Amino acid sequence: MAMTPSQDLLSESPWRKIVALMALLGPGLSTSHGAMAECECLWQGSFADVQMNADLVVSGTVSEIKGNALDFHIEDELRGEAYLDTVRVWLRTGDYCRPDIDDFPGGSRWVMALQQIDEVPEGGFDPGTPNQSYGRPGDFFLSSCGGYWLSYSGEAVTGNLIDAPRWAREVEMTPVLFSLLKAYVQGKADQDALRTASKEDPAIDELLLDTKAFLRGDTTLNDPEH
Repeated sequence: MAMTPSQDLLSESPWRKIVALMALLGPGLSTSHGAMAECECLWQGSFADVQMNADLVVSGTVSEIKGNALDFHIEDELRGEAYLDTVRVWLRTGDYCRPDIDDFPGGSRWVMALQQIDEVPEGGFDPGTPNQSYGRPGDFFLSSCGGYWLSYSGEAVTGNLIDAPRWAREVEMTPVLFSLLKAYVQGKADQDALRTASKEDPAIDELLLDTKAFLRGDTTLNDPEH
């Protein structure tokens, strides 16, 4: 009697079992950058690197979400020209290497390095599910294969800005002023300026420690004998 696919798994090596099980569960599972993901791609670099090859670099706010796309209201154009106040940005669906739409809630602010969609590949659009597709020509998409976006809060940005670990999205760093980032994208500041700004200032750390010691009543803080 022939074995079912699940029974057949029991007779195979552990590695083959894992591969076969992934195949049974569907093509959406892979082992990109050490975690379950829906695509395979090489890391392109932090924002400071990947923004150079983007078609449009803008800051703005997520104004509306539709399927796997969001409408992005532009506040400032760092490089490129959108011609519209709001652009549609397509994110992950299927095996496209893009971030999840859930990571960009309505009202959140970002700096994005976007690629424009010139043409839709075969199978990239289904009239039955127009809100789940590759995207439309003239719109934009956001890649997940690098630090293509930064969180924008107040007057500063954080994220995979420069020299950050691969695939890291929430990076421990000092927030960098948006004005400095804009100057960098427009060629008016260099990576050293970004790198310096993103690192903790030792003088500030020392002052913080001194303040805490003072509040604890440490009288030896300014004693030259200690």
